[in-house]
Amino acid sequence: MTQTTAQLKSRAQDEASRFPALLARAEQLAGTVLLGEHGRRRAGLGDDFWQYRPMRAGDSLRWVDWRRSAKGDDQFIREREWQVAQSVQLWVDPGASMRFSSQKDLPTKADRAQLIALAAAVLLIRGGERVGLTGWDLPPRRGEAQVLRLAEMLSREDTTDYAEPEARGMLPHARSLFISDFMSDIAPIEAALTKAADRGVRGVLVQVLDPSEEAFPFQGRTIFESVGKSLAHETLKAGELRDRYLQRLAERKDRLETLCRLTGWQFYCHHTDHSAQSALLWLYRALDGGHG
Repeated sequence: MTQTTAQLKSRAQDEASRFPALLARAEQLAGTVLLGEHGRRRAGLGDDFWQYRPMRAGDSLRWVDWRRSAKGDDQFIREREWQVAQSVQLWVDPGASMRFSSQKDLPTKADRAQLIALAAAVLLIRGGERVGLTGWDLPPRRGEAQVLRLAEMLSREDTTDYAEPEARGMLPHARSLFISDFMSDIAPIEAALTKAADRGVRGVLVQVLDPSEEAFPFQGRTIFESVGKSLAHETLKAGELRDRYLQRLAERKDRLETLCRLTGWQFYCHHTDHSAQSALLWLYRALDGGHG
Protein backbone atom coordinates (compact mmCIF):
# COMPACT_ATOMS: atom_id res chain seq x y z
CA MET A 1 0.00 0.00 0.00
CA THR A 2 1.33 3.43 -0.91
CA GLN A 3 2.04 5.62 2.09
CA THR A 4 0.59 9.08 2.40
CA THR A 5 3.01 12.00 2.64
CA ALA A 6 2.05 12.57 6.28
CA GLN A 7 2.62 8.90 7.19
CA LEU A 8 6.01 8.82 5.49
CA LYS A 9 7.11 12.06 7.17
CA SER A 10 5.90 10.85 10.57
CA ARG A 11 7.78 7.56 10.33
CA ALA A 12 10.94 9.22 9.04
CA GLN A 13 10.91 11.78 11.84
CA ASP A 14 10.45 8.96 14.35
CA GLU A 15 13.59 7.29 13.01
CA ALA A 16 15.48 10.58 12.95
CA SER A 17 14.54 11.46 16.52
CA ARG A 18 16.75 8.65 17.81
CA PHE A 19 19.92 10.37 16.75
CA PRO A 20 21.55 13.73 17.47
CA ALA A 21 21.47 16.37 14.78
CA LEU A 22 23.59 15.35 11.83
CA LEU A 23 26.09 17.71 10.28
CA ALA A 24 27.23 16.63 6.86
CA ARG A 25 30.96 17.28 6.61
CA ALA A 26 32.01 18.87 3.35
CA GLU A 27 35.28 17.75 1.79
CA GLN A 28 35.24 20.87 -0.29
CA LEU A 29 32.97 23.84 0.22
CA ALA A 30 33.70 25.93 -2.85
CA GLY A 31 30.50 26.70 -4.70
CA THR A 32 28.25 25.84 -1.76
CA VAL A 33 29.43 28.24 0.96
CA LEU A 34 26.71 30.36 2.53
CA LEU A 35 25.71 31.58 5.94
CA GLY A 36 24.21 28.74 7.96
CA GLU A 37 23.00 28.00 11.43
CA HIS A 38 25.93 25.94 12.68
CA GLY A 39 29.48 27.09 13.22
CA ARG A 40 32.47 25.37 11.67
CA ARG A 41 35.00 26.60 14.24
CA ARG A 42 36.87 28.54 11.59
CA ALA A 43 37.32 32.30 11.48
CA GLY A 44 35.32 34.14 8.86
CA LEU A 45 31.82 35.39 8.14
CA GLY A 46 29.16 34.79 10.74
CA ASP A 47 27.50 36.24 13.80
CA ASP A 48 28.80 34.04 16.62
CA PHE A 49 31.89 35.00 18.60
CA TRP A 50 34.77 32.54 18.30
CA GLN A 51 37.91 34.01 19.83
CA TYR A 52 40.07 37.07 20.40
CA ARG A 53 43.50 37.22 18.80
CA PRO A 54 46.27 39.85 18.81
CA MET A 55 46.17 42.32 15.95
CA ARG A 56 48.58 41.45 13.11
CA ALA A 57 50.10 43.38 10.22
CA GLY A 58 47.48 43.82 7.53
CA ASP A 59 44.50 43.85 9.90
CA SER A 60 42.12 46.78 9.59
CA LEU A 61 41.53 49.04 12.59
CA ARG A 62 37.79 48.54 12.14
CA TRP A 63 38.25 44.88 13.14
CA VAL A 64 39.69 45.84 16.53
CA ASP A 65 37.58 45.11 19.61
CA TRP A 66 38.33 48.28 21.58
CA ARG A 67 36.61 47.12 24.78
CA ARG A 68 38.84 44.01 25.00
CA SER A 69 41.92 45.98 23.91
CA ALA A 70 41.33 48.59 26.63
CA LYS A 71 42.18 45.98 29.26
CA GLY A 72 45.86 45.99 28.28
CA ASP A 73 48.48 47.44 26.01
CA ASP A 74 47.76 45.16 23.01
CA GLN A 75 45.05 45.49 20.42
CA PHE A 76 42.79 42.47 19.84
CA ILE A 77 40.70 41.34 16.89
CA ARG A 78 37.30 39.78 17.63
CA GLU A 79 36.97 36.78 15.32
CA ARG A 80 33.67 35.19 14.42
CA GLU A 81 32.94 31.65 13.31
CA TRP A 82 32.76 30.92 9.61
CA GLN A 83 29.24 29.62 9.24
CA VAL A 84 28.51 27.39 6.30
CA ALA A 85 25.70 25.08 5.28
CA GLN A 86 26.41 22.06 3.11
CA SER A 87 24.15 21.17 0.20
CA VAL A 88 23.12 17.52 0.13
CA GLN A 89 21.24 16.08 -2.85
CA LEU A 90 19.29 12.82 -2.82
CA TRP A 91 18.28 10.32 -5.46
CA VAL A 92 15.93 7.52 -4.43
CA ASP A 93 15.10 4.94 -7.10
CA PRO A 94 11.40 5.36 -8.05
CA GLY A 95 11.39 2.32 -10.39
CA ALA A 96 8.88 -0.53 -10.15
CA SER A 97 11.60 -3.01 -9.14
CA MET A 98 11.79 -1.21 -5.80
CA ARG A 99 8.18 -2.14 -5.00
CA PHE A 100 9.15 -5.77 -4.43
CA SER A 101 8.75 -7.60 -1.13
CA SER A 102 9.07 -11.36 -0.72
CA GLN A 103 6.90 -11.50 2.41
CA LYS A 104 3.83 -9.66 3.61
CA ASP A 105 5.48 -8.75 6.91
CA LEU A 106 8.46 -7.12 5.18
CA PRO A 107 8.48 -3.60 3.74
CA THR A 108 9.07 -3.13 0.07
CA LYS A 109 12.47 -1.92 -1.01
CA ALA A 110 10.83 1.39 -2.02
CA ASP A 111 9.26 1.84 1.42
CA ARG A 112 12.58 1.26 3.16
CA ALA A 113 14.54 3.46 0.72
CA GLN A 114 12.09 6.36 1.11
CA LEU A 115 12.11 6.05 4.90
CA ILE A 116 15.91 6.00 5.16
CA ALA A 117 16.30 8.91 2.74
CA LEU A 118 13.72 11.12 4.45
CA ALA A 119 15.04 10.29 7.93
CA ALA A 120 18.52 11.29 6.77
CA ALA A 121 17.07 14.50 5.31
CA VAL A 122 15.38 15.31 8.64
CA LEU A 123 18.71 14.88 10.44
CA LEU A 124 20.57 16.98 7.89
CA ILE A 125 18.04 19.80 7.91
CA ARG A 126 17.89 19.73 11.69
CA GLY A 127 21.67 20.15 11.62
CA GLY A 128 21.35 23.27 9.45
CA GLU A 129 22.08 21.68 6.07
CA ARG A 130 20.35 22.36 2.77
CA VAL A 131 18.75 19.21 1.35
CA GLY A 132 17.11 18.59 -2.00
CA LEU A 133 16.91 16.14 -4.86
CA THR A 134 19.23 15.65 -7.79
CA GLY A 135 17.81 17.00 -11.04
CA TRP A 136 15.86 20.24 -11.29
CA ASP A 137 12.59 19.55 -9.43
CA LEU A 138 13.63 20.28 -5.86
CA PRO A 139 16.83 22.31 -5.26
CA PRO A 140 18.48 22.07 -1.83
CA ARG A 141 16.82 24.20 0.86
CA ARG A 142 16.50 24.23 4.64
CA GLY A 143 13.50 24.23 6.96
CA GLU A 144 10.50 22.10 7.83
CA ALA A 145 8.71 23.08 4.63
CA GLN A 146 11.50 21.37 2.69
CA VAL A 147 10.92 18.16 4.65
CA LEU A 148 7.31 18.18 3.47
CA ARG A 149 8.39 18.77 -0.13
CA LEU A 150 10.89 15.92 0.08
CA ALA A 151 8.27 13.57 1.54
CA GLU A 152 5.91 14.38 -1.30
CA MET A 153 8.54 13.99 -4.01
CA LEU A 154 9.98 10.77 -2.58
CA SER A 155 6.51 9.20 -2.48
CA ARG A 156 6.20 9.36 -6.26
CA GLU A 157 6.61 6.17 -8.26
CA ASP A 158 7.80 5.40 -11.78
CA THR A 159 6.14 2.97 -14.17
CA THR A 160 9.40 1.63 -15.59
CA ASP A 161 10.92 -1.47 -14.02
CA TYR A 162 14.36 0.07 -13.52
CA ALA A 163 15.05 3.78 -13.16
CA GLU A 164 18.39 5.33 -14.05
CA PRO A 165 20.16 7.48 -11.44
CA GLU A 166 19.48 11.21 -11.88
CA ALA A 167 22.80 13.05 -11.95
CA ARG A 168 21.72 16.35 -13.49
CA GLY A 169 21.73 19.56 -11.51
CA MET A 170 24.36 18.40 -9.04
CA LEU A 171 26.02 21.33 -7.31
CA PRO A 172 29.84 21.46 -7.40
CA HIS A 173 31.41 20.10 -4.21
CA ALA A 174 28.06 19.14 -2.69
CA ARG A 175 27.33 15.82 -0.97
CA SER A 176 24.94 13.23 -2.33
CA LEU A 177 23.00 10.13 -1.32
CA PHE A 178 21.85 7.54 -3.88
CA ILE A 179 19.53 4.72 -2.74
CA SER A 180 18.43 1.87 -5.02
CA ASP A 181 18.63 -1.89 -5.45
CA PHE A 182 21.12 -1.15 -8.24
CA MET A 183 20.04 -4.30 -10.08
CA SER A 184 19.65 -2.56 -13.43
CA ASP A 185 22.21 -1.93 -16.16
CA ILE A 186 25.45 -0.82 -14.52
CA ALA A 187 26.40 1.70 -17.23
CA PRO A 188 24.02 4.53 -16.12
CA ILE A 189 25.15 4.02 -12.52
CA GLU A 190 28.80 4.35 -13.52
CA ALA A 191 27.99 7.42 -15.63
CA ALA A 192 26.14 9.10 -12.75
CA LEU A 193 28.92 8.61 -10.20
CA THR A 194 31.59 9.60 -12.71
CA LYS A 195 29.70 12.80 -13.48
CA ALA A 196 29.33 13.48 -9.76
CA ALA A 197 33.05 12.93 -9.17
CA ASP A 198 33.90 15.30 -12.03
CA ARG A 199 31.96 18.03 -10.19
CA GLY A 200 33.70 17.32 -6.91
CA VAL A 201 30.60 15.68 -5.45
CA ARG A 202 31.21 13.03 -2.79
CA GLY A 203 28.55 10.86 -1.33
CA VAL A 204 27.03 7.59 -0.24
CA LEU A 205 25.55 4.79 -2.30
CA VAL A 206 23.08 2.56 -0.40
CA GLN A 207 21.94 -0.69 -2.00
CA VAL A 208 18.61 -1.92 -0.61
CA LEU A 209 17.80 -5.61 -1.13
CA ASP A 210 15.04 -7.97 -0.05
CA PRO A 211 16.43 -10.97 1.89
CA SER A 212 15.20 -13.34 -0.84
CA GLU A 213 17.41 -11.51 -3.31
CA GLU A 214 20.41 -12.42 -1.16
CA ALA A 215 19.44 -16.02 -0.38
CA PHE A 216 17.73 -17.10 -3.64
CA PRO A 217 15.59 -19.73 -1.84
CA PHE A 218 13.77 -20.89 -4.97
CA GLN A 219 13.43 -24.55 -6.02
CA GLY A 220 11.61 -26.44 -8.77
CA ARG A 221 9.25 -24.77 -11.21
CA THR A 222 9.39 -21.02 -10.73
CA ILE A 223 8.26 -18.03 -12.76
CA PHE A 224 10.43 -14.96 -12.24
CA GLU A 225 8.58 -11.79 -13.25
CA SER A 226 9.57 -8.17 -12.85
CA VAL A 227 7.28 -5.97 -10.78
CA GLY A 228 6.40 -3.93 -13.84
CA LYS A 229 5.74 -7.18 -15.76
CA SER A 230 8.03 -6.17 -18.61
CA LEU A 231 10.34 -9.14 -17.96
CA ALA A 232 9.52 -12.78 -17.22
CA HIS A 233 11.44 -16.04 -17.07
CA GLU A 234 10.11 -19.53 -16.31
CA THR A 235 12.30 -22.42 -15.21
CA LEU A 236 11.61 -25.95 -14.03
CA LYS A 237 14.83 -26.13 -12.03
CA ALA A 238 15.20 -22.86 -10.15
CA GLY A 239 17.67 -24.40 -7.71
CA GLU A 240 20.19 -24.88 -10.52
CA LEU A 241 20.26 -21.12 -11.09
CA ARG A 242 21.20 -20.32 -7.51
CA ASP A 243 24.98 -20.51 -7.74
CA ARG A 244 25.09 -18.53 -10.97
CA TYR A 245 22.75 -15.89 -9.57
CA LEU A 246 24.70 -15.51 -6.33
CA GLN A 247 27.94 -15.17 -8.28
CA ARG A 248 26.47 -12.39 -10.42
CA LEU A 249 25.10 -10.63 -7.33
CA ALA A 250 28.53 -10.78 -5.68
CA GLU A 251 30.10 -9.39 -8.86
CA ARG A 252 27.59 -6.54 -8.91
CA LYS A 253 28.33 -5.63 -5.29
CA ASP A 254 32.06 -5.77 -5.94
CA ARG A 255 31.67 -3.52 -8.96
CA LEU A 256 29.61 -1.00 -6.97
CA GLU A 257 32.18 -0.98 -4.17
CA THR A 258 35.01 -0.50 -6.66
CA LEU A 259 33.13 2.32 -8.38
CA CYS A 260 32.57 4.06 -5.04
CA ARG A 261 36.22 3.68 -4.10
CA LEU A 262 37.37 5.17 -7.41
CA THR A 263 35.00 8.16 -7.18
CA GLY A 264 35.47 8.91 -3.48
CA TRP A 265 32.02 7.63 -2.48
CA GLN A 266 31.07 5.09 0.20
CA PHE A 267 29.04 1.90 -0.32
CA TYR A 268 26.60 0.13 2.01
CA CYS A 269 24.20 -2.76 1.47
CA HIS A 270 21.01 -2.84 3.54
CA HIS A 271 18.44 -5.63 3.76
CA THR A 272 14.78 -4.91 4.37
CA ASP A 273 14.58 -7.53 7.15
CA HIS A 274 17.09 -5.47 9.14
CA SER A 275 16.06 -2.35 11.05
CA ALA A 276 15.85 1.00 9.32
CA GLN A 277 17.67 2.37 12.36
CA SER A 278 20.78 0.33 11.53
CA ALA A 279 20.94 1.89 8.07
CA LEU A 280 20.32 5.37 9.43
CA LEU A 281 23.10 4.92 11.99
CA TRP A 282 25.50 3.91 9.24
CA LEU A 283 24.50 6.97 7.22
CA TYR A 284 25.02 9.14 10.31
CA ARG A 285 28.58 7.90 10.61
CA ALA A 286 29.26 8.05 6.87
CA LEU A 287 27.94 11.56 6.27
CA ASP A 288 29.35 12.89 9.54
CA GLY A 289 32.79 11.51 8.79
CA GLY A 290 32.58 8.91 11.54
CA HIS A 291 32.46 11.42 14.39
CA GLY A 292 29.67 10.96 16.91
